[in-house]
Amino acid sequence: MKKKLFLISNESIYFQDGKFFCDNIDHKTTPEGLNKKFEVNLFGRKSKKNRSHEIKIKRIKIFNNIFSFISSLIKSTKEKDAIYLIISISPYTFVCSILLRLYGKKPIVYLRSDGYGEYKAILGKAGPLIYHLMFIITCSISNLISCRDYILKGKKGKIVSPSQLDSTWLRQPKNIEVKNFKLLYVGRFKVEKGIFSLLNLIKNKKNISLTIIGAEKKSNFNLNQSNVKIHQTLSSKSKLIKSYDDHNIFVLPSYTEGHPMVILEALARRRPVIIFDDIKHVIGGKKGIFVSKRNFINFFGTLNNIKKNYKKIQKEMKKNKLPIYKDFIEKLSQNILSYDK
Repeated sequence: MKKKLFLISNESIYFQDGKFFCDNIDHKTTPEGLNKKFEVNLFGRKSKKNRSHEIKIKRIKIFNNIFSFISSLIKSTKEKDAIYLIISISPYTFVCSILLRLYGKKPIVYLRSDGYGEYKAILGKAGPLIYHLMFIITCSISNLISCRDYILKGKKGKIVSPSQLDSTWLRQPKNIEVKNFKLLYVGRFKVEKGIFSLLNLIKNKKNISLTIIGAEKKSNFNLNQSNVKIHQTLSSKSKLIKSYDDHNIFVLPSYTEGHPMVILEALARRRPVIIFDDIKHVIGGKKGIFVSKRNFINFFGTLNNIKKNYKKIQKEMKKNKLPIYKDFIEKLSQNILSYDK
């Protein structure tokens, strides 16, 4: 008999026609994968906006406010052997961690990104102080799992290597030549993602085009830049893979990241990746990732270096040993069960 796992997320989930949808692909694939090992009950916030990825598990509850969220969480604590996995630290999940501890449950918190950098990008100088308070308290009352050692800040925890990659992603990509720079960014339109700084870097550059995949509504962004194309999030894996294959360089301009899936996707399709020095820690020994400073001279120099050595770079990228989705779910499940002993 499967153990009952309550998965608590700050993710906004949209409900329509009996189906549940989210924007972050992690919040689809992680519950679905864990549901093969556990009886997953997903708790999330209700979204009024349409989302892209259908979450295909049976037991999902979404809440309009923190009070209904808390009420259902308290009721769940009556389950004697239930396990609680909280994804990331946010005000919502922070309150949940404290509440669970008060009711005699020790949650497992899965840290997927560096909240210090994320909160700084969103809230300025006060952001890291707010996150630090939540982090210190959460670590003292929870067991920890993280995608990187540095995110734990010296705290004791178990490490996993998140991945969405399967055999479809790892099929041989087509070879291309670089004439003009066809850049791709896949991700949200958020300040902390650095997308607006990237738009400024390439503004009015005729030999550089950028495709953005991840806008909630295409009509929301009237950029008036002829070299930029904007698409909503692609729910089809085959279409997303084709998007990588149709471009020659992937750019992730984020100010903060933990273990970005989009880099793994780009590397799987053997498309060189440019990041900025804010997140150089994500390289992790992988071939094909280049670090630029956030100014056009350095950025353009990085582009030209990739263009000049493109075939050589792609050959080196074949040596990458990329984590696989199946292995990630297995390791995450093992770590969850190890805390339940």
